[in-house]
Amino acid sequence: MANDTPTLKAFDHVNLRTTDPEGLADWYETHLGLARGWRPPFPFPGAWLYLGDSAVVHVVGVTDSPGSYSGSLEHFAFTATGMDAFAAKLDAAGVPFQRADVPGTDIVQFNLHDPAGNHIHIDFRTANENA
Repeated sequence: MANDTPTLKAFDHVNLRTTDPEGLADWYETHLGLARGWRPPFPFPGAWLYLGDSAVVHVVGVTDSPGSYSGSLEHFAFTATGMDAFAAKLDAAGVPFQRADVPGTDIVQFNLHDPAGNHIHIDFRTANENA
């Protein structure tokens, strides 16, 4: 029997639905440093936000509040450097976050929510911060 399971190569993107696609895209640009980039000419509003050459956050405009979903996605995460500067930026912008040190590792997580209520955490490795 042939193996018909795909060979996954990388995570591609997360798709976020919102009634305010411009505002949500602006938030990701302003607070996380993602950049708007090319997006196919879909017949609905939205934006693709890039990390380097990859469109990692797709924002899709919807007319009704997305409400709650029955899925189990709790959060998505990014790895970053510049922990102290990032904390200062969030503080200055009034963006609440919680710092969590991951036991048994050198990982520090900043947990925050975007304006649509999506939980994001940004992982910093303290070994990289002190280098």
